[in-house]
Amino acid sequence: MIKISLCMIVKNEEKTLDKCLKSAERISDEIIIVDTGSTDKTKEIAKKYTQKIYDFKWVDDFAKARNYSFSKASKEYIMWLDADDVILEEDIIKIVKLKKQITEDVDMVMMKYNTSFDENNNPTFSYNRERIFKKEKGYIWEGRIHEVVVPSGNIIYSDAAICHKKVSVGNPKRNLNIFNKMIAENHTFSAREQYYYARELYYNKEYVKSIEEFRSFLDSNKGWKENNIEACLNMANCYKALESKEKYLMVLLESFKYDTPRAEVCVEIGKHFFDLEEYQKAIFWYKIAVECKLNDISGGFIAIDSYKYIPYIQLCVCYYRLGDIKKSIYYNKKAGEEKPNGKEYLFNKNYFEKVDNEVTL
Repeated sequence: MIKISLCMIVKNEEKTLDKCLKSAERISDEIIIVDTGSTDKTKEIAKKYTQKIYDFKWVDDFAKARNYSFSKASKEYIMWLDADDVILEEDIIKIVKLKKQITEDVDMVMMKYNTSFDENNNPTFSYNRERIFKKEKGYIWEGRIHEVVVPSGNIIYSDAAICHKKVSVGNPKRNLNIFNKMIAENHTFSAREQYYYARELYYNKEYVKSIEEFRSFLDSNKGWKENNIEACLNMANCYKALESKEKYLMVLLESFKYDTPRAEVCVEIGKHFFDLEEYQKAIFWYKIAVECKLNDISGGFIAIDSYKYIPYIQLCVCYYRLGDIKKSIYYNKKAGEEKPNGKEYLFNKNYFEKVDNEVTL
């Protein structure tokens, strides 16, 4: 069975660190904590689980901090987590099993990263991330912000997942400030950095500037396919915020030139026509969304409910607006097959049952 060094960088994580480490210690053979300037009880909490706690002066560079944490690892494989990550019981079991079964030729393990959840704690947003690395391969983190280890070597995909459970909102301008500092230093952005810079502008409601950066990114033809598609989605949302409906629709359609249609995009186009009360057009796009295949190892961001549940719910509403109650009920039942506890499905189900009882009476 392989042994794993868990390497983490932390700062003022007293609200989440204990829960994280309580789950992580069950799959770790060594825990490395690199503190970048905590002023709360973070270190006290960390000492309950490890004595390998190191200080690192924060220099607005996540990759440097993570590489420092990796340098302290002594086991044959290295794993990383953030302080607000949690490993659920079923995933702990999967990782322990993986440790027993992994072969010496494996260099990197990809795992699902669930970052958003519905009211029943089911993941609604997920993507694969590089999670476990063979130490002797010398993998390094790249990027001051939105850091990454570029996947290489013999890679396997685990069905285990890590859940990102953020409990508080940090400084919303932190990432954007780092990017602006890089610009002030005359740093030339890579295509990946420009994509994330444009996304931070979008998150901070600098829509016009975000559109300019996304357009420059796409026109460079240097972007990764998944980032290109996501750029179109984010740029569309910028146009929506600016109430430019035509450009909103056109940039969504532009995403199709990078790959086959994604359900996330089709749902957005369906919503565009739904809002215009053009229900037949909306139905067309929602049905395409239902047919889209979810590729959960592409590395792209996945809005899980866009692939079945949301389009089924929207088809239910569209057919109801068109007066076709039979089809409306049919698609609501389809939504229920996907999420039996979905609040939208249950609301519609109760509504239809109430109407049916009133008609019977």
